[in-house]
Amino acid sequence: MSIKFKHITTIFLLAASASVLPACHSGDKEKKEEAADSSAQAAPVIATITAEKGKLDASLQIPGELQAYQQVDLYAKVNSYVRKMLVDVGSEVQAGQLLITLDAPEINSQLAAAKSRIAQQQAIYLASKATYDRLLSTSKTPGTISQNDLDIAEAKKNADQANVEAAKSASQEITANQNYLEIRAPFSGVITARNVNLGAYVGPSGKGSDLPLLVLQQQSKLRLIISIPEASTGGLSTKDEVSFTIRSLPNQTFKAKVARLSGALDAKLRSERLEMDVQNPSKKLLPGMYAEVNLPLPANDNAFVIPKSALVQSTEKVFVIKVSDHKAIWVPVQKGGQSGTLVSVYGDLKPGDVLVKNPTDEIRDGQTINDGKPGVEDKKN
Repeated sequence: MSIKFKHITTIFLLAASASVLPACHSGDKEKKEEAADSSAQAAPVIATITAEKGKLDASLQIPGELQAYQQVDLYAKVNSYVRKMLVDVGSEVQAGQLLITLDAPEINSQLAAAKSRIAQQQAIYLASKATYDRLLSTSKTPGTISQNDLDIAEAKKNADQANVEAAKSASQEITANQNYLEIRAPFSGVITARNVNLGAYVGPSGKGSDLPLLVLQQQSKLRLIISIPEASTGGLSTKDEVSFTIRSLPNQTFKAKVARLSGALDAKLRSERLEMDVQNPSKKLLPGMYAEVNLPLPANDNAFVIPKSALVQSTEKVFVIKVSDHKAIWVPVQKGGQSGTLVSVYGDLKPGDVLVKNPTDEIRDGQTINDGKPGVEDKKN
């Protein structure tokens, strides 16, 4: 009897422990949730704001570069020697002005020979033409000149005439090469570089043929070139005006009007090239200067306007922290224009979303935070 009693006692204890375990687990879970809620409520209250859409007339600060409106490298087309240098670095020249005179004696000999060939071919042509004219006049008397002889005389006359035209074309080619011995300015500007001296041998086979003889720039009018990020394209036109400053000219602001938009994004930079024309009659601005351009950006109805302090720009990404049920949610956004203490952003947000006003990347995604609002249990009570 005692053995049976021991078995009954063991079964009773196992059943009792099985009934107690679920109760213990559920109790631990409730304690953990209460502890999490109490820790969140005990943490300092984090200031929040409400995300709302709005229009923000903002501007974008973009670096730019000033370039000459026109620039040309002047080379020698034919092999020759520098005979005269009429300009130097810094010389202001006018369109069509003679800059360099080159000398190629063999061209003069070639031109003289070409003129002699023209005279020779003209004499041959005149003789064959006279022969044809006599045969044509005689052939009017029946039976005097055969038609074959007349056709041969006419063909020779035409061939000699063609030889005259060919000689003239050859002479014109040599004359054109002779004109290349004079280097003239294609437009008005300033000589900014000189790479030759008197007596230098220049041309396609000359020493340093990869270097231009002169470099000419138009500086009375400049191009201001900038690259607009993809997020800011689409809202500008040729009617917009921008202002810019130059580091070497402090306390001075310059104006320029948008003249040309490329209409395409650069494959590497993902930006659109934009050019402005800058009038520079005083030559105060120089090609190659860097400019800080203040570019106005039109307002966008689809943007959320928030304080700059609500935007986190970490090494990982740009984001805002949304609060939902006392949980921090990282929401990636794209930064738009800014004005003062406000900035426009684009992302997976809805009007009325609660955002942390002064977030940091120390507030991790999914972290429980205290936003000062009652929790779920408080709402039920």
